[in-house]
Amino acid sequence: MSEKREKFVKLAEGRTQAALDAIRKIGNLSNRRAYEFDDQDVKKIIKALRDAASELERKFGPTTTTEKDVFKL
Repeated sequence: MSEKREKFVKLAEGRTQAALDAIRKIGNLSNRRAYEFDDQDVKKIIKALRDAASELERKFGPTTTTEKDVFKL
């Protein structure tokens, strides 16, 4: 395995595990006996996570220019 591949695997595994752990911790906030929140709070959290996941997909996606990135008159 190349040095760049080894570095990627090591960092990707650690960072992905940290992200998954953080998401689980956010899920722990769903305990209504311990915390007070409303549906808007939950929607904001979920939107922020979805937006971050979409940005991640975009970064790993093809590098070709998409229609929304091209200005046309």
